[in-house]
Amino acid sequence: MSTVNVNLTEARRNWGEIINRVAYGGERILLLSRGKPKAAIVSVADLAILEQLREQHEEEERLCQFKVLEEARALRERILQRRGSIPLIISCCPSTDNLSV
Repeated sequence: MSTVNVNLTEARRNWGEIINRVAYGGERILLLSRGKPKAAIVSVADLAILEQLREQHEEEERLCQFKVLEEARALRERILQRRGSIPLIISCCPSTDNLSV
């Protein structure tokens, strides 16, 4: 499969031909505006592959986040054991007790 650069003016003029090149010829079209990539046209098969890859990546991210969370929980338990099960209380927000209204 090849990627072909096509400027937007040409794409508008030859839209049907471009769609057929993608759908039946397996080409990938990179649409250019003033010489810069603006969008791409890919086949339905390529889109399905991209979506599958995205889903796999998102699942890997979730698993990685879960692993990090589990490691943090294990570390918390080790710290609690060292401290004799006395939790360390850390406030993430400044105290609002001293605020006057």
